[in-house]
Amino acid sequence: MTDNAPNPQPTNWHALTIENTAQKLGVNPKVGLTQSEFEKRQAQFGLNRIEGKAGKSPFIRFLEQFNQPLLYILIIAGAIKFLLEGWTSANGWVIWGVVLINAIVSFVQETKAENAIAALSSSIETEATLYRDGEKRQVPSTEIVPGDLVILTSGDKVPADLRLVETKNLQVNESGLTGESTAVEKQTQPVAEKAPLGDRSSMAYAGSFVTSGQGLGRVVAIAKDTETGRISQLMEKQTNLITPLTRKFDKFSRQLLYIILGVATFTLAVGLAYADDLTAESINEVFEATIALAVSAIPEGLPAVVTVALAIGVSRMASRHAIIRKLPAVETLGSATVICSDKTGTLTENQMTVQQIYAGGQAYQVLGTGYTPEGDICQENQAIDLEQHPGLKDCLRGGLLCNDSHLSQEDNLWNVVGDPTEGALLVSGRKAGFTLAQLNEELPRQDVIPFESEYQYMATLHQGQNPSDAVIYMKGSVEAIVSRCHQMLDAQGQPQPIDGKEIHHQAETMASSGLRVLALARKTPSRPQLDHEDVTEGLIFLGLQGMIDPPR
Repeated sequence: MTDNAPNPQPTNWHALTIENTAQKLGVNPKVGLTQSEFEKRQAQFGLNRIEGKAGKSPFIRFLEQFNQPLLYILIIAGAIKFLLEGWTSANGWVIWGVVLINAIVSFVQETKAENAIAALSSSIETEATLYRDGEKRQVPSTEIVPGDLVILTSGDKVPADLRLVETKNLQVNESGLTGESTAVEKQTQPVAEKAPLGDRSSMAYAGSFVTSGQGLGRVVAIAKDTETGRISQLMEKQTNLITPLTRKFDKFSRQLLYIILGVATFTLAVGLAYADDLTAESINEVFEATIALAVSAIPEGLPAVVTVALAIGVSRMASRHAIIRKLPAVETLGSATVICSDKTGTLTENQMTVQQIYAGGQAYQVLGTGYTPEGDICQENQAIDLEQHPGLKDCLRGGLLCNDSHLSQEDNLWNVVGDPTEGALLVSGRKAGFTLAQLNEELPRQDVIPFESEYQYMATLHQGQNPSDAVIYMKGSVEAIVSRCHQMLDAQGQPQPIDGKEIHHQAETMASSGLRVLALARKTPSRPQLDHEDVTEGLIFLGLQGMIDPPR
């Protein structure tokens, strides 16, 4: 450990070399922190947790919903009704009821948005594996400090902003920060200082997910200093939202108030001037008539109509997982005439879905969208019995086993932990009745060749109870897989000479429909290890799976 004082102030870590990063952090570039150094740094930097600033109490936020000029008028109008007619005044209760409903709707929506913002602060909390005192340890992500050396493996959530120092086929999903669902390939060399966040391939950011490969990264920022923390701080900034609607609404309310006061004053003056006898009774009658005229001129239904209209818009947005913090913001969005957006995750579901399969020389359609494993596999619009299609069965089995991702379910929502493309293969297998846990028990993985862009494939070695059950499953680009195959399965699952021309025709047909196509193959291994030389030839082609990110 060096004696330099740590200096993890905001900087362009992605543009620094590994050695300069270690120097700036005051650490030895080759090892992790000691326990004593960790304790010193934690005392200096605190916990790796995004602490939101103390918000207003629910009661205060509820009262703020009444802070509108037109509501002032309605509150006063209701009070006058009660003053003149007593607490049994139906009109008074109706007016105040409208005001209360308006406040409740606005308060409920704002509370939902605040809860969503608060959830962002916990989005980076997880378990992390790192080196400390020269040993590999697993600790809560809150106990990470700048300078720690963190180990990344497939399926991990990145616990802090890391400057990568080692990578092996490392790919990270940064869709939470960039909106791009395609995993980003990472490396260790510095990148341009002005590179946008999505192009900083030497960094792994807090809250993103490792979809494949392994890596080692030096912690350069924690808590509020991470990119996720900066987003949280931006969302917490309190600003008065002024939209064209609220501006016109306030202007209308003030003009209405002036008109009502003017008309009421004129009415009162005329009434008193033409009264036959200015007795207490006549003055009271003129006053009541003036108040009645003023109250009747107030459009007490207007706030409710506006609030309900905005709430409907908010509800529709919420059904599409978009949280609107303030009701008036919907009006601004509704006034947009041109929206500039990329496709992935914005105009699409960000959930890759297998739609077509070619296996055993036959074509199949897969019903259902997204990661929910529900839907039939069909031929000519008729659901099939998988047992009568062994060629398809082996293709689906290969997609499940040659896979580093897994499905998770939370609150009846299915998600993929890992790569979206692999997630699509998992879902198609589940739709056929396979379960990954059962397959892994029957054919546990013994070795793997991770996906590399250089080779365009991934391969896994599996061993059953008997030595003869050993099998290699492989998936990748059509070109990489077909060139290594000498046979293909027919509909009954029997090997036959490969028809490369037909396979490429099927792949091109899928691609012309906008599908991303993956090819699958298998081979009987000749040894208990797996290397690239083991999959250069002699494979049996299993099939194609065509998938798409469906539009919203």
